[in-house]
Amino acid sequence: MGSKDQAPGPVDHVALLRRLAREIQARKYSARTEEAYVAWTSQFLRFHAPVPARELGARDVSAYLSYLVVDRRCSAATQALAKAAVLFFYRHVLQLGLPWLEEVEVSRREQRLPVVLSRTEVRRLLNEMSGVCGLAAGLMYGAGLRVAECLALRVCDLDFAQRKVVVRQGKGAKDRVTVLPENLLLPLQRQVALIQAGLLQGMPVNSAAQRPNSQSGRSPAECEVAGKPKLLADVRAPSRRALGLAWLFPGRGVAKDPLSGKWVLQHLQVSAVQRAVAYAARRADIAKACTPHTLRHSFATHLLQDGYDIRTVQELLGHADVATTMIYTHALRVHDDVVLSPLDVL
Repeated sequence: MGSKDQAPGPVDHVALLRRLAREIQARKYSARTEEAYVAWTSQFLRFHAPVPARELGARDVSAYLSYLVVDRRCSAATQALAKAAVLFFYRHVLQLGLPWLEEVEVSRREQRLPVVLSRTEVRRLLNEMSGVCGLAAGLMYGAGLRVAECLALRVCDLDFAQRKVVVRQGKGAKDRVTVLPENLLLPLQRQVALIQAGLLQGMPVNSAAQRPNSQSGRSPAECEVAGKPKLLADVRAPSRRALGLAWLFPGRGVAKDPLSGKWVLQHLQVSAVQRAVAYAARRADIAKACTPHTLRHSFATHLLQDGYDIRTVQELLGHADVATTMIYTHALRVHDDVVLSPLDVL
């Protein structure tokens, strides 16, 4: 058995990891999933180097997963992700049917309640934010969006007439429709006007040549089928089509697309919104651990407190199972007229 201090494994590990990436891309997994699976599989191969992966058994996989928790202090969720990566590698790259791999035990995941802000705290947080990040934060709370879903929105995904937001290729590669807050109609229309002005000045504000992941839009193949532009030059014309395809929150930098190799414009980065929310929470003197996802938690909890049906909240959040949405009912379990603390009757 290897250790974390061992040198990288044989050269053929590079070929195996490339095959792993191709298998993931063929199944249209997100780029973040590809990155995580390749990274964890690479660590697994180095951990057991120079023993070939085909010769490893259940005890070897268990040893690696135990090492992650005991020595590296990884969380149960991280350990489960590493196991999923190794399982995918054996199934689709080595093409080995290993029923024992699914039976390898992992640490029990902690059942934690989501951090939820009160309505007053949400107001204080949003009042401390401004600009594009402030508008994105308001939309995340008002529509229950994940931060990556919000930043990957295009102008055509907003329906001002029906007050709807269309989330395309969300988590699990699913589309859904959620509510467009009335209080954001004018700010969003001003944002669209700014993007249109940029197009009129010949500025490229979008490129669809990116793989679907939590921080980008559709894949090049999907763009080609849908007739979407793949080059920066394709969005320079100030047409209605170009405006509709523009990022709602365009970024300033460019990056190389991992599939096409082209340099493409990106939307606003997730890290920028994360920093903005963290700074705003500090200025608003909010003691809770506040992240962009906290706004989504607060959206769901406040809807349930307002009496909306849990199935409605499930659809707005895009949860596949209502059991996932049920975690937000924790805020409804304690009411002053239901449970009276014995300390209060002393």
